[in-house]
Amino acid sequence: MIPATPTSTPSQVIAPQAVASLDDNLPLTRVSLLYIQRRINLYLRFSCPLRVHQIDRWRRCAVFSPAQLFCRIRWESNDYGTTRWQLMVLQSGRPEEGMQRVRGIRPGAHILLNAEGEHAVRAVLARIDAIEAQAIAPPEVSPAYWRLLHNRLAARQPLPDYDAGRHAAWLAGRALQ
Repeated sequence: MIPATPTSTPSQVIAPQAVASLDDNLPLTRVSLLYIQRRINLYLRFSCPLRVHQIDRWRRCAVFSPAQLFCRIRWESNDYGTTRWQLMVLQSGRPEEGMQRVRGIRPGAHILLNAEGEHAVRAVLARIDAIEAQAIAPPEVSPAYWRLLHNRLAARQPLPDYDAGRHAAWLAGRALQ
């Protein structure tokens, strides 16, 4: 079962120096988060938001700069049990880019991975836990890996592992750009 309260999303400013140095014209992505006990839980599994606004007791809004990776989980239930499991790994973008519209994310984001259903979500959560066990921060993982994971889930193929060698290659390639 998905945890009742979000554990990886702080309710305060994440990086004060980053927020202070923000340009007013920088396009930001806003992600709505919600928690209503035993009904709905929208939370971030991993992320590096610039800040998180606490709107009220149930709602929060996380703010991301362009090109940031984050994972949003949606869990819903009714009186008879769980009705929806959804896990999305997304990348924030700029308004001039072609982004997908996602409910609760303004202005939109690039969908790298979309897992629906308990089995698929649990499989992806296991991969995220394995990445964290190697001391690799999931927001630093290659976007190509998340797309590969999405395609393997859709094709019902075995899911690939993300290891330190693959991560080192991604970091080296990113440094060359």
